[in-house]
Amino acid sequence: MFELIAIVIVTLYVLQTILYVVATYRKFPKLSDDNLPRASVVVAVRDEEKVITRCLEALDKLEFPDGKLEIIIINDRSTDRTGELIKEFIEGKARFKFVEGRESTSHLRGKSNALVQGLAVATGEVILTTDADCKVNPLWAKTMVSYFTKEIGLCGGMTSQETGNPFKGMQHLDFMYLLGAGSGTVNAGIPLSVIGNNMAYSRAAYNETGGYENMPFSVTEDSQLLAAISDLKKYKIIYPLDKDALIESLPVEGFSQLYKQKKRWAIGGLKVPLHGVAVLVTAFLAHLFSVVSLPFYPVLGISLIVSIIFVDFIFLFSVVFRLKLTGTIKYFPFFELYYFSYVILFPFILLFSKSVEWKGRKF
Repeated sequence: MFELIAIVIVTLYVLQTILYVVATYRKFPKLSDDNLPRASVVVAVRDEEKVITRCLEALDKLEFPDGKLEIIIINDRSTDRTGELIKEFIEGKARFKFVEGRESTSHLRGKSNALVQGLAVATGEVILTTDADCKVNPLWAKTMVSYFTKEIGLCGGMTSQETGNPFKGMQHLDFMYLLGAGSGTVNAGIPLSVIGNNMAYSRAAYNETGGYENMPFSVTEDSQLLAAISDLKKYKIIYPLDKDALIESLPVEGFSQLYKQKKRWAIGGLKVPLHGVAVLVTAFLAHLFSVVSLPFYPVLGISLIVSIIFVDFIFLFSVVFRLKLTGTIKYFPFFELYYFSYVILFPFILLFSKSVEWKGRKF
């Protein structure tokens, strides 16, 4: 009976991964440059003095029709020189707006509180978000906004990570896998996740949800907004795999930071809809059963592990190939070992601890 259950679960995992591959190939209509609506880039930052200039320099190079783009930077009560560096950089640059973040007077905390304050001054019909540790490419805003035909409520974008060694490379492929799965589920009509460092949404759809003020607090406000717009059942949500919308973020520097990042995402993932729970449970059980099989049924265990690794490779290669990042597939063995480990271990970790630390704050 154990062998049959293990085979069925791994088969389900393989099939859902194939679904991701197919769904990421969906194409969507785009607006011409002349028809792009007005847009606002909103970036909430806290204690980012080491990276904020890199972010601002990239944002300053964005290509967009004259007079239709504004860039709003919210300093979320930083305790370092972040605010000073922002003010120095944007002086004399008409597209930039600076917002000094205030302490929340509502249930909002952390990043969602800062975003609400930035959105209060935003005038764009489309809102784009990214993070201080990200470097956008010049075509990013124009590409993301071009997908906002009348019926689109939210659009996800792909984020890679700087590579150079196995530790950075496995984080990069982890992003490619998770965001590729996000693209696959969204484009298959079962939206599961997006990432706030590369996301865009229509202001109309956001307003109809009631905004973050109308949502319960979450450490993953991006996925919460995705769910809220999906629940409206009025707008389409898309996640194109478009290299012109690709941005690059910085990997975390050590395992301690990586653990905190993954834990924050995992806790946010506890609030996914039912179809999301099914996807996560399938991944967990497939990896768990394949590893547990090894000492008792070695041939079966090896077969199951090889099946998982093979379909993961096909999926990741299909993603990095279309994003022109095939050179990073050399980090696949490191990613796969890491992925097996955290998929199996994190559900057990969350049984005992659900606290989150982010930017010096605990939630």
